[in-house]
Amino acid sequence: MKKEGHPPYQEVLFVDSSTGFRFICGTTLQPKEKEVYEGKEYPVYKVPVSSASHPFFTGSNQFIDSEGRVDKFVKRYAKKVEKKEEKKEGSKEDKASKKTVEKKTKKKPS
Repeated sequence: MKKEGHPPYQEVLFVDSSTGFRFICGTTLQPKEKEVYEGKEYPVYKVPVSSASHPFFTGSNQFIDSEGRVDKFVKRYAKKVEKKEEKKEGSKEDKASKKTVEKKTKKKPS
């Protein structure tokens, strides 16, 4: 196996951005930010959700989204629904206008 084929494996300090919970785990992530934890300096990677804040592990019924991802999804989905409705209305209007044009262009037999 090639020596330079894989990124270096190292211990990284993961910080839950919603609760501040910290834990160390080995990974190939290469974060640039560093922080001292329990007397040793580690690279730091901030995660939005961990076992300390996820409703499944905490037993809470509410999910608190600190980064606004749920709101962003709802807004994006609402825009798609509006576009579909506009397309449907637009296609109905196009069909109606085509029919009136066809009626005007057709000549009555004499």
